[in-house]
Amino acid sequence: MAKTIQMPLNRVEGDLEVKVTIDNGVVTDAWMIGTMYRGIEKMMADRAALDGLVITPRVCGICSSSHLLAAARALENISDSAVSYNGQLIRHLVLAAEKLQNDVRHVTLMFSADLANKRYKTKSLYEEAVKRYQPYKGKSVIEVIQASKKIPEVIAILGGQWPHSSFIVPGGITSGPSGADLRQCKMILDGFRRWYETQVLGCSIEKWLQIQSPEELDRWLEKKNHAKGDLGFLIRCGKEFGLDTIGIGHDAYLAVPEHGLPGIATGGAVSGGVTVNGKVLEFSQKEVSEQIRYSYYLDTGKGGHPMDTTTRPAVPDKSNKYSWCKAPRYDGHPVETGPLAELLINENPLFKELVRQRGSSVLVRELARLTRPARLLPLMEEWFNDIDLKAPFYRSPGDFIDGEGFGLVQAPRGFLGHWLQISDGRIEHYQIISPTTWNASPRDNQDVRGPIEEALIGTPVRDAKNPVEVGHVVRSFDLCMVCSVHAVSKKGVTFSRVQFGA
Repeated sequence: MAKTIQMPLNRVEGDLEVKVTIDNGVVTDAWMIGTMYRGIEKMMADRAALDGLVITPRVCGICSSSHLLAAARALENISDSAVSYNGQLIRHLVLAAEKLQNDVRHVTLMFSADLANKRYKTKSLYEEAVKRYQPYKGKSVIEVIQASKKIPEVIAILGGQWPHSSFIVPGGITSGPSGADLRQCKMILDGFRRWYETQVLGCSIEKWLQIQSPEELDRWLEKKNHAKGDLGFLIRCGKEFGLDTIGIGHDAYLAVPEHGLPGIATGGAVSGGVTVNGKVLEFSQKEVSEQIRYSYYLDTGKGGHPMDTTTRPAVPDKSNKYSWCKAPRYDGHPVETGPLAELLINENPLFKELVRQRGSSVLVRELARLTRPARLLPLMEEWFNDIDLKAPFYRSPGDFIDGEGFGLVQAPRGFLGHWLQISDGRIEHYQIISPTTWNASPRDNQDVRGPIEEALIGTPVRDAKNPVEVGHVVRSFDLCMVCSVHAVSKKGVTFSRVQFGA
């Protein structure tokens, strides 16, 4: 007999509810419910052109540098201004640092806590999972907190503070680091790399990057020191707990191209693009659109490009609308974004074959995230070495009077875009699409499910009172609901919780 349950979900950086229909122990339908409204875009109206550099980093306390960079790039796109090479290097170092701390924290603190759920107490690796991942007490939990807390210091040294810094400006950054600053940052990264290779990989980064196929991965896992690392344990535990068979979605992925830095040829940086059914296509921001048929907004049209759409919140009612997230689409397709999308678009041979064999499962998605530091750290070392303290860190972009532009960033959780229109030096229009809005989107105008909704279909749920399997699928996308939604009440836009059914 079919049963529909609706449940709040924590450990998703914000407020989220998930509704699923379970029939004969399997999810047959799903709805992702963003429960709060984001008001940032409305706040931006009629402000000075540069105000976005201060306001938009406050969207999120984890990926604030990503929003700052997107805001700066949107202004640079309007003025067609160049950015100093040193400025580019510092920007990417800060963005990479945000990814480092986010990735290891998400996998260990947000996702893996469910591996210690009593649902798995009969599994052979359950006791070890509890020792590693029990909230606040697990060995890996404590290790990750201690190791990752140093990484934001890199951002603070280069940018003055973290989170919510405003050091990125059109044309570069506000001030250049000293030689002592760079040496301190390198020391922090060296320490993190030693910890990551010992605790997570159980081998050197160079050795891990040599793995090109699932067969080579199996042989790598046979060695004791590899199997004991957090990565090796996640693979072993994920397979025993069935995480390699759930969470397969639309098989469509999106990543933003990086901006002219070394490392793209090595597969470390992101070349960018879109892949649908295994075919990689060139990316064009003109193909991005937002739809709102099932979102709490007043626009009656079919949606459109972010430069042409508005954000007008509606009071929740008994209509078929069910989420404050909009439904972004690329050329009409729902697409997944994040570390796995980066690898597939870059045609990484290991992950491309893993997905071909078993699909974009929960386990593969988490492996892509936990191994991203192995791809980023060598690039960061290269970028630090390229900084020329005698060269400029800033180039004047000129004035911002009239025009429209966009800023795109491959943020920690995936594709982030800011779209901006300026008239007479004031902001006339501002739209943001965050990674979680892509992944946690509701159905679109054609009733096609969003990426997570689709990934939930077919998920076995052993106990509807403890639907841990649903949590696995949803959290594998590393959601940040605060980037996608903010606050509203039935009396209007306020900073309070939505009261459904009041």
